[in-house]
Amino acid sequence: MPHAVAHDRVESVALSSVTLPLPTGISDAKVFTGRQRPMTEVALLFAEIRTEAGLEGVGFSYAKRAGGPAQFAHAREVAPDLVGEDPNDIGRLWTKLVWAGASVGRSGAATQALAAFDVALWDLKAKRAGLPLAKLLGAHRDSVRCYDTSGGFLHESIGQVKDNATRTLASGVGGVKIKVGLPDPAEDLRRVAAVRAHLGDGVPLMVDANQQWDRPTALRVGRALEEFDLVWIEEPLDAHDTQGHAELSRALTTAVASGEMLTSVAEHYELIRAGAVDVLQPDAPRVGGITQFLRLAALADHHHLQLAPHFAMEIHVHLAAAYPREPWVEHFDWLHPLFDERLEISDGRMHLSDRPGLGITLSGQARAWTTETAVVDSPR
Repeated sequence: MPHAVAHDRVESVALSSVTLPLPTGISDAKVFTGRQRPMTEVALLFAEIRTEAGLEGVGFSYAKRAGGPAQFAHAREVAPDLVGEDPNDIGRLWTKLVWAGASVGRSGAATQALAAFDVALWDLKAKRAGLPLAKLLGAHRDSVRCYDTSGGFLHESIGQVKDNATRTLASGVGGVKIKVGLPDPAEDLRRVAAVRAHLGDGVPLMVDANQQWDRPTALRVGRALEEFDLVWIEEPLDAHDTQGHAELSRALTTAVASGEMLTSVAEHYELIRAGAVDVLQPDAPRVGGITQFLRLAALADHHHLQLAPHFAMEIHVHLAAAYPREPWVEHFDWLHPLFDERLEISDGRMHLSDRPGLGITLSGQARAWTTETAVVDSPR
């Protein structure tokens, strides 16, 4: 039964910095163009909020390649501002935490640190109500279309990518996304052609260039990709090239998707305002949490956009289920070791569980990979 507590206060906030090792170095186009090194780990920031009534909420944010220590440090600085507050007042608390760190801005690592608190507060509120988060928000569906990305990276041969796709579909995932954006676009086209032939015409297929094309290349390759009946072309240009995305969207039949690298509502609004994307891909941890994501979702729906949140499927399955238009959720198996639960996937869809809140608890392995902790609580 849910706790019937009308008034409550935050008693303590526990922070954990967790380093998740990846089995192999992950390479997308940014590695092949020399802009980044292969990714070998993911840094996660967990916030566990406990109230005087004995309720608990868990939330997380993350950073790839760099930024994890900065998120943890900022979270530790502002966490005391939550203690003693009513955890139900999530919007007010988000604003309070933003102002606590106003000198470092309202985007990037600062607000990504706040995301862990915000997600935890929403998890706590849904648990108080005895509802899955999607049901608290107002779900439009009990399952969401899903596609896999973790098997389509460029460090693997095209043969391995095809084998991965076969396993992906057999597991119940509905679509496949592969990486493109190599220095030689002809190799991109060969990889896409091979995967499309392997999957057949009926399977949803997406490609992701990870911002590595300039405008002429994006237009040329985008037109060449039209024959493969893609669901979308993702991040064909620099994430902040709003005009370029808008021109490309008008020139191509295939949908253009972007947004995962943007770190505020304001940045996403520029894409929306300019008609620069057909598919918006916000990331709740990157934009500051669920409170900000919901603002973006309302804007996206108002402009009749498709929604396909980036990464963090444990959070995004709930947010996508509450979006009025049929969305997609990105399946990654990277975070599996961190949680005791698994999302059910079948018939091409990711299903909501009946567990309250996000429906996740931190695993013993997550505790073992913890590199730093901090606890802020009420003075005794």
